[in-house]
Amino acid sequence: MYKKVKKKLISLFCGELAATILFALLWFFYLPQSGWFEHYVKTIPSLFAFILLEFILLQGSFYWYLKWKQVSNKDFSNLPISYLRLFSLFKKLNVLLILIGIIILVNQMVVSAKEVYWYTFVFGFAVLEQVNYYHIRLSYQTSEELKDLMHRKKLTRSKLAKELYSLKSKRN
Repeated sequence: MYKKVKKKLISLFCGELAATILFALLWFFYLPQSGWFEHYVKTIPSLFAFILLEFILLQGSFYWYLKWKQVSNKDFSNLPISYLRLFSLFKKLNVLLILIGIIILVNQMVVSAKEVYWYTFVFGFAVLEQVNYYHIRLSYQTSEELKDLMHRKKLTRSKLAKELYSLKSKRN
């Protein structure tokens, strides 16, 4: 069981980090070479959405790294309060950035209808990652996890959301 959990956590950490790096490589090296896409990736709104996505993905990677380090020390408890406070701050910052992103989205709809689709796609991806880490678990990687989801017939709170809730409970 211990090795399985440790392996799962290192997979989550490396997967999120690899996605962050791969997206950056695609954004800055591949997409501009595709010709028609160059205009979209270099606009301020698109860069904002991309940076927001990368920022949230890095938070996820950092969280899974901390959990892996903790489990490596055979500690299966919640993260220390100092880290939970940091993630609570990240959550609030993300919400602020998402609100700014909504304003940008409305502006994009008025100013540049053709660019709104790309912005909406990247921004939507960032919002889904925020939900996945800080609210409801949206990603299921194995058939076991999918079977468990089908059996429960409802989405569950994410691991980080549970830990942040426990921090909130301690404050009250």
